[in-house]
Amino acid sequence: MSVKPTDSWNVCLNTSLKEEDKEVYNIVENEKLRQWSGLELIASENFTSQAVIEANGTALTNKYSEGLPGARYYGGNEYIDELEILCQKRALAAFGLNAEQWGVNVQPYSGSTANFAALTALIQPQDRLMGLDLPSGGHLTHGYQTNKKKISSSSIYFQSMPYQVDASSGLINYKRLEENAALFRPKLLICGASAYPAEWEYDTMRKIADQHGAYLMCDMAHISGLIAGKEALSPFDYCDIVTTTTHKTLRGPRAGLIFFRRDKGDGLESRVNQAVFPSCQGGPHNNTIAAIAVALKQAGSPEFKQYAKQVCANAKKLAEVLTGYGYRLSTGSTVNHLVLWDLKPVGLTGSKVERICDMVHITINKNSIAGDKSAVTPGGVRLGSSALTSRSLKEDDFVKVAEFLHRTVDIAQKVQAACGSKLMKDFVAALDGNQDIAQLKKEVVEFARSFPMPGFDPTTIEATATI
Repeated sequence: MSVKPTDSWNVCLNTSLKEEDKEVYNIVENEKLRQWSGLELIASENFTSQAVIEANGTALTNKYSEGLPGARYYGGNEYIDELEILCQKRALAAFGLNAEQWGVNVQPYSGSTANFAALTALIQPQDRLMGLDLPSGGHLTHGYQTNKKKISSSSIYFQSMPYQVDASSGLINYKRLEENAALFRPKLLICGASAYPAEWEYDTMRKIADQHGAYLMCDMAHISGLIAGKEALSPFDYCDIVTTTTHKTLRGPRAGLIFFRRDKGDGLESRVNQAVFPSCQGGPHNNTIAAIAVALKQAGSPEFKQYAKQVCANAKKLAEVLTGYGYRLSTGSTVNHLVLWDLKPVGLTGSKVERICDMVHITINKNSIAGDKSAVTPGGVRLGSSALTSRSLKEDDFVKVAEFLHRTVDIAQKVQAACGSKLMKDFVAALDGNQDIAQLKKEVVEFARSFPMPGFDPTTIEATATI
């Protein structure tokens, strides 16, 4: 079969990124160098596999497929239907779910869109919901608002009364939650968090929800990989809806899933599917669904269970060593992948420690601690073990990571004392040219580059940047 020659105006459609757009190509290569050369400790990030990256970059991105398998609004979706059904089956299998009891929508673009679609399916505008407060470790999409402003769409379109953790223990006060729910009478109770190092009492949450005929929803985004790996309790025995992102501990691409009960007889399946499309979004990103399917297959493997176990062991070791240095952690330790580190006792803000960590190629994020007044200058940082575990670090390696963090804080304290000001702009100015930072950066980069890199071969990086 002969192929007609390409028209001159179509030549660019079959050239590589490197040939077609060197500027974007260089940015990608520089980012690969950054990832390889640093210590990634952001709890919501991970390094996905080469197979997931390949699936996410396929020609599936070309296809529109609004609707569901077998009921699309466009033609030519026979292979997309096959893919989406496969992804659904793998999602149920990864969490040990019976297809007669549970279904799943794999189309949400992110965890936030999955959450809003779930709220749209479960309750009506201005109905009442209760989720964990953001300063207590909750997520924006769980109804967060301040005294002055409704921040998230979940607080704009619904009536929200957040619950909180106990300031001294860092743990959820379930008795107070039950008392407040008796007054507020929510239609929806949300469990799950973005910065909570403890386990959830799903049975207690179910009991409280049932007292008011409320739905119980779990956002397991942060711990879904640990649940799949049998290293965290499962919410599926108690909840009506379970949402998740597909990256973080699950180690897939950036997207979302909504699991819904089929066996309650209240039409949740059709309500969730309708809420995703057409209520909250348009056509699904089929290339991403392919990547999700690959990640879910990996999550069902024995190797992934070993990975999940190591994630928890590494986080526990990190918490143990930081505590040994005399630092205070929320809940005192951790049972999952994250450590919430309270820096107020050492006189630093999370934003300052995040900035100086960036300078030595340790990536963390500032995070509120219970009792904080500002999310911009919070009193702590959040650390996660998932990404570095994907790079094959073990407990002894996390002892070294903790040492690097301790040295960073020590430098930050000295710089803050020397500049005679607690203002961020003065602190940043005083960091310039600091030789302790330069030496620590050199050691961190050398240490980081001694470990393998998931997803790509670091020896092939063609970076224009220097680190």
